[in-house]
Amino acid sequence: MSAPDPARRNERSRRAILDATRALLAETGYTELTVGAIAARAGAGKQTIYRWWGGKSAVVLDALVDAVEVGGMTLTDTGDLRADLRLVLRATVAEFADPRLSATTRALTIETLIDDELAGHVRDRLLRPQLDAVKDRLRTADLRDGVDLDQVVELIFGPLYHRWLLRTGPLTEEWADGLVDLVMAAIRPDR
Repeated sequence: MSAPDPARRNERSRRAILDATRALLAETGYTELTVGAIAARAGAGKQTIYRWWGGKSAVVLDALVDAVEVGGMTLTDTGDLRADLRLVLRATVAEFADPRLSATTRALTIETLIDDELAGHVRDRLLRPQLDAVKDRLRTADLRDGVDLDQVVELIFGPLYHRWLLRTGPLTEEWADGLVDLVMAAIRPDR
């Protein structure tokens, strides 16, 4: 999957394609989504989509990135790290609990397992900005000496991703709050 070339795009067509992709994902899900259906809904040619994105997974990724506006993402700093982490984890749980979004994310995740280039794009364009926002919030907190912020971010999101991907249990706000409590116990400074 090569990176899209923005210089070769008509913005109105690009917007129509991304909007059509999101609408079709909501209606049909990832598995049933086709480049032909995207093109028809957007009023564009399939060749345009293949030229600009290379295939379905690339246009879906762009549509998801566009929807969440991950560039420059920040996490609210209320002065209460526990409350801030609960907010972000509850929001993530809600996203993963949404059946359509979850199915799309699962399908895209499966494709990342066989396509290293796509995996890099998903990591760098969709996940990294969100994880970095959490890490930036952690930098402002009073943490135990020597805490590795990358490990803390993995400690926060790893169990959530594991539970979602393998369906080992329900994703609830109570579960998310319990996870935050465990993370806080691991990172708070010794008093």
